[in-house]
Amino acid sequence: MGDRRRRLLLLSNGHGEDLSGSLIGQELQQRGLEVVALPLVGHGSAYQQAGLPVLGRTREFSTGGLGYTSLGGRLTELMQGQALYLLGQLLLFFREARHCAAVVVVGDVIPVLAAWCSRRPGITYLVAYSSHYEGRLRLPWPCGPCLRSRRFRRVFSRDAFTATDLSHQLGRPVDFLGNPFLDRVLESAAPLEASPAGAPIPRLGLLPGSRLPEALRNVELMLQVLTRLPEHLQTSGGLRLNAALVGAIDAAAVARLSRPLGWSLEPGGCLRRGALELRLHWGEFPAVVQQADLLLAMTGTATEQAVGLGKPVLQLAGGGPQFSPNFAEAQRRLLGPSLFSAEGEPGSERSLGGTAKLVAEVLHQLRHSDLAERCRRNGLERIGGAGGAARMAAQILQALDERKAPLQ
Repeated sequence: MGDRRRRLLLLSNGHGEDLSGSLIGQELQQRGLEVVALPLVGHGSAYQQAGLPVLGRTREFSTGGLGYTSLGGRLTELMQGQALYLLGQLLLFFREARHCAAVVVVGDVIPVLAAWCSRRPGITYLVAYSSHYEGRLRLPWPCGPCLRSRRFRRVFSRDAFTATDLSHQLGRPVDFLGNPFLDRVLESAAPLEASPAGAPIPRLGLLPGSRLPEALRNVELMLQVLTRLPEHLQTSGGLRLNAALVGAIDAAAVARLSRPLGWSLEPGGCLRRGALELRLHWGEFPAVVQQADLLLAMTGTATEQAVGLGKPVLQLAGGGPQFSPNFAEAQRRLLGPSLFSAEGEPGSERSLGGTAKLVAEVLHQLRHSDLAERCRRNGLERIGGAGGAARMAAQILQALDERKAPLQ
């Protein structure tokens, strides 16, 4: 065990939270601190990719976290034993917290309560909560009393509106320093295939998500939207299509689900149906998002990253358990005018055909209105600019130093 005065424990409860936690952890590590991570759900792959140690034996669940899932997702969690697993992770947390200078929470009520109970100094980034949902944030009990405690030395919010609201509610400063998850998508990205000479061809990026088997079902729904695009967008040179896929979605699986829909997979990772050509990209998420004019998304954090970049996003609700109609509706309240959505039940002709029409309508607005500028301003307001992880790391060190808890 290392020097307790130099050791910080990151506690998070979801894939998106893990991503933000890993970026904060990297910044703290670069400042000479020992950082360990304990994801309450999932394997914590973001931490592993960032080179941060993950405590305990982790396990993945099909719903992807303790989040905004459908009723079916909740039942699935129970059947898969997620409650018992969570209890075990919390017991591990209490053992490990004793050997750390502070706990950095990235999440919501469960890790906040756990950090308070540990009696260790705490810092919280409330990435899961926003006052944009209902106009005034109603923190679940006992989150509010915990965050008023002097044990929490800093509280960070995910947007400026929430920071103002919570500062009044908690009677203490709550700071908005940006969202670390935006930093990942701002990384330098290799260019996708070059556009031919002449007038630029609009680009549509597809973000089907990362959790299987849901993400594969999302790919199928997206392919059905593409086949319903207006005729002028289905011609050669009408629209460039790029999909950002995770490694778990292999080419063979895409070929199997796309074949009954009239698509064929060609060498080089390209799906073709008539004049439509969809290029598949693995490990190139930043490039797909950065270079798209418009995104078609069925994701949580990735959609927020796209909005942070000032991109307009079309939502396509699916059957869940994660990206359900309820989740999509809450996301629209969170992210505001950068999001567009068609009506209709998931998978219905009204939903699929309406989304295809929206592709043409939003692209038209991008060319003939100030939509791009409005999306840019909205992204800054809802997500913030780059550098959130570095600003949080600096504040964490300052907060601990203020209370004479030296890390040097």
